[in-house]
Amino acid sequence: MPKVVHSDAAPAAIGPYSQAMISGGLVFTSGQIPIDPATGKIEAADIQGQAEQVMKNLSSVLNEAGASFESAVKTTCYLSDMGDFAAFNEVYAKYFTGKPARSCFAVKGLPQGALVEVEVIAEVQ
Repeated sequence: MPKVVHSDAAPAAIGPYSQAMISGGLVFTSGQIPIDPATGKIEAADIQGQAEQVMKNLSSVLNEAGASFESAVKTTCYLSDMGDFAAFNEVYAKYFTGKPARSCFAVKGLPQGALVEVEVIAEVQ
């Protein structure tokens, strides 16, 4: 039976979904956008600041699930502008040092006007 994951250190889900689910020894996170859980708002205006907040949010959810960036096996990244690809990669590379499989897409829009959203599949330790 899948297990719901919730971390108070990450933004609450803004829809009918959970922050993550654990099933079969893997955690599947919902996409995290750069909402600061302390304010409930996107505080950073640029891609680097927003990507850093996304990584903080993902870290909180992964830690709650008993996983980490190092145990990630697949990520999916959504950017509102592929012109931000290089700057996003600089932040991403600091966290996903194990180089999990990845897909990255440019999308027309993201919730709350975010510039970036990332979801992760990781092994639970």
